[in-house]
Amino acid sequence: MATVTAEQVQERVVETLASFGPDADQITRESTFEELDIDSLDLVELAQVVEDDYGVVLKGEDMKELKTVGDAIDLIVSRAE
Repeated sequence: MATVTAEQVQERVVETLASFGPDADQITRESTFEELDIDSLDLVELAQVVEDDYGVVLKGEDMKELKTVGDAIDLIVSRAE
């Protein structure tokens, strides 16, 4: 599989989160899921997208640790390598 870049992951994560409600231009690496009004169900959907796209499995305990969009991107990139 081709190397996954942080930019690719960020683009995909932002695209997915934007489909849950917030405007894409509101979503930054520093944005918290709480301020974006992203709930645990949305995070489960995000985890499914990540698994489908990158083969990275994010478990419930992983998701609980994530506070910001950047946290999620960094975790996905680190596991995709």
